[in-house]
Amino acid sequence: EPNEIIEDVLRCCEIGITMVHLHARDKEGVPTYDPEIYGEILSGIRKYQPDLICGVSLSGRNFNEFEKRSAALNLTGNSKPDTGSLTTSSLNFNLQESINSPEMVKKLSAIMQEKRILPEIEVFDSGMINYAKYLIKKGLIKGPCYFNVLFGSIANAQANILEVAMTKSQLPLDSYWSFAGIGRTQLQMNTLSIVLGGGVRVGLE
Repeated sequence: EPNEIIEDVLRCCEIGITMVHLHARDKEGVPTYDPEIYGEILSGIRKYQPDLICGVSLSGRNFNEFEKRSAALNLTGNSKPDTGSLTTSSLNFNLQESINSPEMVKKLSAIMQEKRILPEIEVFDSGMINYAKYLIKKGLIKGPCYFNVLFGSIANAQANILEVAMTKSQLPLDSYWSFAGIGRTQLQMNTLSIVLGGGVRVGLE
């Protein structure tokens, strides 16, 4: 429920987080796009932590209609998100797919630019970085960009030094970035990101 998420975020603030990536859930604990729930979470966090960067999930894992995926981007005032996740290609997890068609990616990019919401560009391999560069070239994303690079997904870049180095080398030079590791690779990738001067993402849903 919103209060549980708000309380978790505030506890994390006590140990120094600067940004939170939110996935809303309904009363049964099922993922939801409901903007009212996102609004309650965002306003609840900002009541106590007004300077925390708050982002919402626009994931294609559970919903693939633009109206649903973009709903939270229409929030205003104290409930308006600072960032929205933008996965630049479709991918497979071990048991589930995440669908991100070119049309969907472009439409989400456009509405975030219109609403002045920063894309949190989620990439799982260098091909997704290349598509982000294409969006920048087309003017659908404006740099400098924030890239959240996730390693260890079964169908994408694995969590090893060779793939990390190759993937990082493809990032635009003026970009901000963080690394995340899926499953047991999380600590390895977080540590490596700190060593290389980036940010870290923890607590994957």
